[in-house]
Amino acid sequence: MKKLKNLIMLPVFALSSTAVLADEGMWQPNQLPTIAKELTNAGLKLNPNDLTDLTGFPMGAIVSLGGCTASFVSDKGLVASNHHCVYGSVQYNSTAENNLLKNGFLAKSFNEELPATPGSRIYVTEEITEVTKSVKSGITDNMPGSERYKAIDTNSKKLVAECENDDRYRCSVVNFHGGLEYYLFKQLTIRDVRLVHAPASSVGKYGGDIDNWMWPRHTGDYGFYRAYVGKDGQPADFHKDNVPYEPKHHLKVNKSSVDDGDYIMVLGYPGRTNRYRTAYEVENTFSWTYPQAKAYREEIIDLIHTNSEVGSEARIKYESTLASLANYAKNYGSMIHSYNKGTFLQRKQELESNLGKWLKSSSKRNAQYGESLSGLNKLIKQDDKQQARDLILGYMRYSKMLSTGNKLHRLAIEKQKPNLERERGYQERDLARFEQGMKSVDRRYDEKIDKEILVAMLKHYVALPKVDRLKSYDKFFGLKNVTAKNFNEKKLRTKLSKIYKKTKLNSQKQRLALMNNSVADFKDSNDPFVKLAVSSFKERKAIEDASKELAGNIQAYRPKYMEALIAYFNDKNLPVYADANSTLRITYGNVKGYSPQDGLTATPYTTLEGIVAKDTGIAPFDAPKKQLELIKNKFYGDYAKPEIGSVPVNYLGTLDITGGNSGSPTLNDKAEFVGLVFDGVYESIIGDWDYDPKLNRSIHVDVRYMLWVMEHIDGATNLIEEMDIVE
Repeated sequence: MKKLKNLIMLPVFALSSTAVLADEGMWQPNQLPTIAKELTNAGLKLNPNDLTDLTGFPMGAIVSLGGCTASFVSDKGLVASNHHCVYGSVQYNSTAENNLLKNGFLAKSFNEELPATPGSRIYVTEEITEVTKSVKSGITDNMPGSERYKAIDTNSKKLVAECENDDRYRCSVVNFHGGLEYYLFKQLTIRDVRLVHAPASSVGKYGGDIDNWMWPRHTGDYGFYRAYVGKDGQPADFHKDNVPYEPKHHLKVNKSSVDDGDYIMVLGYPGRTNRYRTAYEVENTFSWTYPQAKAYREEIIDLIHTNSEVGSEARIKYESTLASLANYAKNYGSMIHSYNKGTFLQRKQELESNLGKWLKSSSKRNAQYGESLSGLNKLIKQDDKQQARDLILGYMRYSKMLSTGNKLHRLAIEKQKPNLERERGYQERDLARFEQGMKSVDRRYDEKIDKEILVAMLKHYVALPKVDRLKSYDKFFGLKNVTAKNFNEKKLRTKLSKIYKKTKLNSQKQRLALMNNSVADFKDSNDPFVKLAVSSFKERKAIEDASKELAGNIQAYRPKYMEALIAYFNDKNLPVYADANSTLRITYGNVKGYSPQDGLTATPYTTLEGIVAKDTGIAPFDAPKKQLELIKNKFYGDYAKPEIGSVPVNYLGTLDITGGNSGSPTLNDKAEFVGLVFDGVYESIIGDWDYDPKLNRSIHVDVRYMLWVMEHIDGATNLIEEMDIVE
């Protein structure tokens, strides 16, 4: 195994620097020596090789929140991220009487800081090890899919178990290039995370869903956590005697920010991109999956809004869920719009045609890779036969009672097995977070809303072909002979009312007790949602097993397809970088505006005055009165940017980002903190699949605006004094 800790080894498929196009690419740290010239030409003043040292500066200051990125900005474990990344913790600590979402939160001292959402973690990547041979050990070309899946899963779990013999660390094996390569990530895991500061939503979510993915933007999307450890300096569970973590490295904050054209980079953990998917996958995703998923999300959003008043206890419980649903609904809408008006599918088909010709031009290449694309597509089409069923069952997870019953019953089943044979999420390493998840249900659940979501999804369920339905669901919900034509909603509601009245899964005490129950105990239970979990398990497990069989077969084809594609790209001098997969990446570029359409040019900065111009006094354009008064009086403090005559709020960059980059620090040419990336423009959303340098723009909250609001609106001078501010 190649250990990648300090100067990291180059990947299997090295990339010549001449292949880089514009600012495209989410680069692994180990690839940076290959693009050193491009980084320097773009304006980086650091030695690019320094960015390969995971435990050095600045990489040692970059952390993951497990879905968002963040960074240490003080020597006392202060962590900066996006408002929407700490939003769940703000919501968790909010009530109708003390609505922190509305009013914001600031701890003026350590003892005022609040526990983050149960299960919150801060991950510090310390080692990356290439483990491809170990993961693929024992795998043969002709293995059945289920055996291949199991072998990869077992080998990965063994590596993780060995890595986690020190309980301070969380480890994971991640595949790159569709399973062509595998890497083991070792992360220090800080388990005591506390909320320090978040501005009011009228700052942190200014513009709301209307402005989401749009430019011009005026959102103060920032917030702060703090990492705590035991008195010995080691990770520990929450305890009142814990002390702030002292990181080896933290970022300096440059209050001068950046100018138009300046070099910027983002270090972070981008979630998922799909730039190497097949033309068939592209067409199916954009013509079926995204439209259906968008419709389901918008339906659930409407149900939550209809069944809860703004500011009510029920609405507060679902604010985090609403934000997530709305974000991706708009995301999918933009994807579909860009796809329909563009040439993406045509270009993807042309690529595959050219790849096929290139393979056939060499008998050796054709013998090795010729069947990889057709074999892969055949398997994907097989998987898509049940995609309507799978999507509906997937969205049923928004019913907390149904999903909680399933999880608790599965835990009892998995606990019967040796630890390494258990499913992911149910091993000993997972139980603490599982328990915290059970505790957090109370702050994420309202009976009326939960019931409405289940009614809505069951309406879609009964429209499925009979062959795709679960007999256990039909029996439990009284839908055996029910179709979309004779569906009786009133009858279903009557049945569900009885079920919800009888269930005890809405009790935290009961949920935690069930974690210790045996399979026999579950079979004897009279709780309706537990009974459903038990009766439906066999059918759900059969679906799961079929999915694993198919996944195992795909694991035999996609790596071969990726190997062929990478060889073709290298031959044609095209850029090669792995799709985003929630691992540490670097993306770089410059501050720059863009032209979204003919006749329109967007400048790279917005200002305080733009907040006033948008403000209506009604959410989401309801800036704090104090803020509006300061702007009216042109009170800029020390944070005005002379070139624009105001305080910059947000700015545009040419960085290649996606979900998961949220909260990533935006760094200047010296790796100083100059803001936070939090979004992309509407036209660049399709960049997850199809990068366009003309339209791809990232949106950043300017550090000047952060500091201006912190000092003059929220009085967070204690945090400003704690950070290392430079100019």
